Amino acid sequence: MLLQNSPFRELDALFNQRTPARSSWADGRPMPMDAYRRGDNVWVHLDLPGVAADSIDISVERNVLTVSAERSYQREEGDRVYFDERHEGTFRRQVSLGEGLDADGIEADYTDGVLTLRVPVVPQAQPRKISVGTSQPAVDTTASDTDA
Repeated sequence: MLLQNSPFRELDALFNQRTPARSSWADGRPMPMDAYRRGDNVWVHLDLPGVAADSIDISVERNVLTVSAERSYQREEGDRVYFDERHEGTFRRQVSLGEGLDADGIEADYTDGVLTLRVPVVPQAQPRKISVGTSQPAVDTTASDTDA
């Protein structure tokens, strides 16, 4: 249903485990994300702490969902920095939407630093029960071989 748009995902994850936290998801690298299906919707949650809502851009092109945002800090000349661990810069995440998702029906909400997307599942892709009928058999099994 929802596909990660990176053939190097495992290599990327391994690299990010071995590099300092400062470069783990800044400068265009992926932001932390959860995605799951609940009922007739796929829910996507992206962590964007400290990002202004007006800096978030969400787009869909050719079934690829792209979320980008920017976070920056205003330091003044003469500031003495003791720690510099919070990520800043441009954040970007792309995922491929499966054929069974309605890209036109996506809704977004940004609350408490978490961007939540609701992606509806198209009716054709939703599970459905197929009933089994008990009508007449397609082959007449009552005819005898002696009629020929």
